[in-house]
Amino acid sequence: MDTNYLENNYLTLVGKVTGEKKFSHEIYGERFYIFNLSIPRLSGNEDIIPITISERLIQEDTLEQGKKLLVKGQFRSYNSYENEKNRLILTVFAKDVMEVEEKEEENEMVKKDIITNEVVLVGYICKKPIYRQTPFGREISDILLAVNRAYNKSDYIPCISWGRNARFCQNLEVGSQVKIVGRVQSRTYEKKFEDGTSQTRVAYEVSVGSLEVIEEKKEDKEETIENQEAV
Repeated sequence: MDTNYLENNYLTLVGKVTGEKKFSHEIYGERFYIFNLSIPRLSGNEDIIPITISERLIQEDTLEQGKKLLVKGQFRSYNSYENEKNRLILTVFAKDVMEVEEKEEENEMVKKDIITNEVVLVGYICKKPIYRQTPFGREISDILLAVNRAYNKSDYIPCISWGRNARFCQNLEVGSQVKIVGRVQSRTYEKKFEDGTSQTRVAYEVSVGSLEVIEEKKEDKEETIENQEAV
């Protein structure tokens, strides 16, 4: 069965450029940069999301501080080795970037219809979900999702579900295929070391809005069996 990797992992973000772009890496003569996009939440807070972008998508003023951009792409991960330890790094890989003009005459109802932070992932549960409750009784499940990418690669995306979704997720088995729709979020936490020191770090994850278990259709199973018999 062919896999459409663009349908497995795609997102839309609308936010403002914050900070300066930094050089990331170069592949076959194509240079890539990283910049941060500030995306407002309904609560009034904001998520600061790192975006990896090719120089071929950047014009002279594309990444000016405060410029509002629409970014379409994928949520990706890679391993970074620091101090002989492996660390999962998450970033948005931009496939298309457009400037968004802010119009003062737009009313609030129109603004609410604009998708500013949405990600869709189709992947496999690769670690038993961890269910827990906060001191205030809020239910949470931590999920690690493996999303297939071209060239036999996979992205490992941490996701967090809440309430009834959290209760449902705690019973999912490793290997279950699911479709998740949510938003990319950032949060700070304190990393404590053995020597007693600590460091403030930023974690990125997908906050789950909806989750659907993908069951293999009966006709797909029959087709697979017929193909195996034909061989």
